[in-house]
Amino acid sequence: MGAGVVRKDRRGRGRAKSQPMAEINVTPFVDVMLVLLIIFMVAAPLLTVGVPLELPKTAAQSVPAEPEEPLSVSVTPDGPILVMTTEVPEDELITRLQAVAQERQSDKIYLRADGSIPYSRIMEVMGALNAAGFNNIVLVTDSGGPRMNGQNTEG
Repeated sequence: MGAGVVRKDRRGRGRAKSQPMAEINVTPFVDVMLVLLIIFMVAAPLLTVGVPLELPKTAAQSVPAEPEEPLSVSVTPDGPILVMTTEVPEDELITRLQAVAQERQSDKIYLRADGSIPYSRIMEVMGALNAAGFNNIVLVTDSGGPRMNGQNTEG
């Protein structure tokens, strides 16, 4: 006798034997999803480079995502240069970047600089990046800045 077959007992009343349960219990699934949501909410801020900078705003389009974690160099308004989140003295910048370049597949490097830093300082750092062998330098900015026609891209 297959599942879902109704057999009658001696009194003529039907009762189901071996009937499959028709409802799904989603409580364990919801519990797991909520735990995963909390884990990702806690872990997501830790995945970004945490150098606080006031990036200049531009109307440029964003760069597509890379398969490898991007190497970023940050120039803070106080003066220190950071490779990812590690402060590097200026005289060691080129040697450190050359060592990092040997371990990476991509030659792309992201330069993040505070908007209050003089242009000459940024060009000095770009020269050091070029001397270290990085010719593919991406200047990181925030979107929503003014366009050449004088209008703001926001609003």
